[in-house]
Amino acid sequence: MSAIIKGSDLTEKEKTVLFWASFLALAAAGFGFSFRVAMGVKGYGLELGLTNLQIGQIFGATLWPIALTMIGFSLVVDRTGYKVPMYGACVLQVMSGIGTFFANGYGALYLCAAFAGLGHGIIEAVINPMCAAIYPKEKTKWLAILHAAWPAGLVFGTLIVIGTSGIFDGWRVHALWIVLPAIAYGFMVRESVFPVDERVEAGVPYMEMLKQIGFLSASLAGFMMVYEIGNQVGALTAWTPPSSWFTVSLALGLIIGAGFGFYTKSVGRPLFFLLCLLMIPIATAELGTDQWIQKLMTPVIGGMGINPAFALVFSASIMLIFRVFAGNILKFFTPPSLLCLSGLFSALGLWGLSGSSGIAVLGAFTIYALGQTYYWPCILGFTSEQYPEGGALTLNTVSAIGLLSVGIIGGQLLGVAFDKSIHSGVSKSVPALVEAAEEDKSFLGMSHQAIIPGKKDAYIATLPTVEQTRVIEEFTKVDTQAGRDVLSYAVRFPAILVIAFGAIILYFRSRGGYKPIELVEHAGNSSG
Repeated sequence: MSAIIKGSDLTEKEKTVLFWASFLALAAAGFGFSFRVAMGVKGYGLELGLTNLQIGQIFGATLWPIALTMIGFSLVVDRTGYKVPMYGACVLQVMSGIGTFFANGYGALYLCAAFAGLGHGIIEAVINPMCAAIYPKEKTKWLAILHAAWPAGLVFGTLIVIGTSGIFDGWRVHALWIVLPAIAYGFMVRESVFPVDERVEAGVPYMEMLKQIGFLSASLAGFMMVYEIGNQVGALTAWTPPSSWFTVSLALGLIIGAGFGFYTKSVGRPLFFLLCLLMIPIATAELGTDQWIQKLMTPVIGGMGINPAFALVFSASIMLIFRVFAGNILKFFTPPSLLCLSGLFSALGLWGLSGSSGIAVLGAFTIYALGQTYYWPCILGFTSEQYPEGGALTLNTVSAIGLLSVGIIGGQLLGVAFDKSIHSGVSKSVPALVEAAEEDKSFLGMSHQAIIPGKKDAYIATLPTVEQTRVIEEFTKVDTQAGRDVLSYAVRFPAILVIAFGAIILYFRSRGGYKPIELVEHAGNSSG
């Protein structure tokens, strides 16, 4: 870059334009996400004859590229600047919307979903460090407000889809809604002045940024990226990952981490590594449990004559409102204390959902949604305030690890709990079904028995009609109870957060209290 433009060089108007361009970019990603939630199964899935697996893979294609792009762009964004990547993200989002409109099969839908995921990843890689650079004194507050864009996109995207479904026939027009905010922020980017990252502004060397990650966090990120890339290659090609792929990926991650640690001559920051590890229960509590919560909410809301899609609108609206007013909340809490409180709310909400019924589900769901609200922005604020030398890399690595961990660890642990509950329930009510449909499974060295859907359906098809009805009814009861059991099991994840962030609070108190690091004055001396 020919000249260094600092965040402090920007006028208030320039900061405002830049912030709202970033807000619209993230909101556009929420629009795309809400479209695939609302139109996946009963929209393009039904019209194009897609299997549930294909619908799930298309949905997954919007998620897995985010983490990889975030980490990748964090390594180069200081050299490219912020404007060009933002244009690239805008083009990818527009292509995803228009391409989905014209898509006629699984391949085209998957590619367009991947475009949306890549664009989302670039946006996150840019807007997080950029927000920290233009508001260095109030990072957590403005990051929380910025990340209100995600639930805003979910809320308005879902409402537009629902509200215009009677006007536009089919799903294709709804794919285009993402184009509107994308084009809007594209024009704003053209007029925006972009500052450099605060690390660059302070003259902190590139190598110092890498040292914040070091061996520890690089090993964790390397393992997760290798594992996810292998899974995606296995899903899209004839290659099948070996049964030991988790272990193989873990070993490869350690090798990557060792190479990174040798190159940087750094083990990494222990507290930052702990934050990366804590992203596993955070992401599991926030994202991994949603599928079972939505399953519980559907009969409650549906019984009131309300479209079940409003469950997503309801939770996202709570998140949107409280993130917008994060500044008032943060007058009374530090990031670690608010994260501890969020864990408590999540635990109480999940516990309530696991045992409540009727209208009480809405109360428990509200508490759960409040718990979700500040996880991501507080982690980003915490990271930026304590590890500013890490610039874009530390901010985006911690977020990427959270996204990756849902599918790699958290989601699978919840899946194991779900399998165990179903197996136990069916063993009591329909033991013959267990003998016909069970298989041995294992994860993280833990073995369990699972009822295989294909075998279950094949067995039921051999039964007399009356017996088929009875078995299906019994299995439905067990399946419903299993959803509750999973939520009860999931309470342990936010409980871990309460304990861990409680300990972090005590750690900072022992050092005189939590204080954000002023990078200009403390370059190279962050705590942990």
